Amino acid sequence: MAELNQRIEAMHKRDVRVAWAFVIGLWFAVIFVALATWNLAPNGGARTLLLIGGAIVLVFNTAAILAMLRHYREDRDFMYGLDIKFLDEARQRRG
Repeated sequence: MAELNQRIEAMHKRDVRVAWAFVIGLWFAVIFVALATWNLAPNGGARTLLLIGGAIVLVFNTAAILAMLRHYREDRDFMYGLDIKFLDEARQRRG
């Protein structure tokens, strides 16, 4: 049972790291695009609208990832336990 808990913990930590890497990458990408295209906007109103749109994308995507991570933490044993069970069965079938 201790080995199963260690495997679950390892899978969960990896998924959390990947999720945070995605969030950080998304923030960098949106900020880069905003800076790279700043002079392409025809006026201040368009820039404001683009900044608001980008901020909405960042806020909602970050909130969605945080909600996903909270759900993973709540149901971690069940979800990762199933994954490990099926991975082990597939490994046994392959030989």
